[in-house]
Amino acid sequence: MPDPKKKRKKVLKPAAKSAAAKKAKAVAKKGADKKVAIRATKSKRTTTTKSETVKAGSLNVYDLNAKSVDTISLDSIFEGSEINTDVVYQTVLMYQAGEREGTASTKNRGDVRGGGKKPWKQKGTGQARHGSRRSPIWRGGGVAFGPSPRDYSYSLPQQLKRRAVIEGVKDKLQKKVFFIVSDLKLDQPKTKIVAKILDAFKLVKPLFLVDKKTENLTLAARNIRAVAIKTADEVNVLDVVSHKECLVTKAAYSGLIKRLKS
Repeated sequence: MPDPKKKRKKVLKPAAKSAAAKKAKAVAKKGADKKVAIRATKSKRTTTTKSETVKAGSLNVYDLNAKSVDTISLDSIFEGSEINTDVVYQTVLMYQAGEREGTASTKNRGDVRGGGKKPWKQKGTGQARHGSRRSPIWRGGGVAFGPSPRDYSYSLPQQLKRRAVIEGVKDKLQKKVFFIVSDLKLDQPKTKIVAKILDAFKLVKPLFLVDKKTENLTLAARNIRAVAIKTADEVNVLDVVSHKECLVTKAAYSGLIKRLKS
């Protein structure tokens, strides 16, 4: 039996929403939807402007002090804002597979010395039956399904490799880390000259793309681990994507376009 002395707590029912409160909530919701729509429109405008800049833009040509001295038109093969990452991934995987040495080697039960005699007779000993001491389940035995020397390399169509290089260059162009210089000829094989170039362009891990390799440039850059030098004829997508910036000579840029269009 409930104690009559204890007072029952009053359960307060929520007050009915007034018409003014409902109207205020509707206005607030409408304003929030309008803000979301404005943000979406702004993002679309920004994306469109970026793609238009890349499509119809021109590239500056710099000297070794990072000062603009000329302009060059962007070729049509590098137009567009979307990058085909699938092509880049497949081609990079192919080049990385080709770099594997494939020298991992183990001995199976047939390669291990010994084990020609049956350890004990088949029946009557109470032991499990065995035919060789070099079985994979024995200590000192062979390895089951272990690796053996093999060639991991394979090839992809030439057209796919060229397309991957185009996509890699497009990525550098969109990130604004693709620089064209008039020339990369050095008078002396001095490392400090290359270091000044890196400081002028604020390069961290650059790829120098030249028309022809010169002895002075090779000797000057070999003491800087982050710098790699490639010619327009031999560069591939792995070289492009594994470096943060590309410093390309004007002649190498023309040669690269000629190679990718062939």
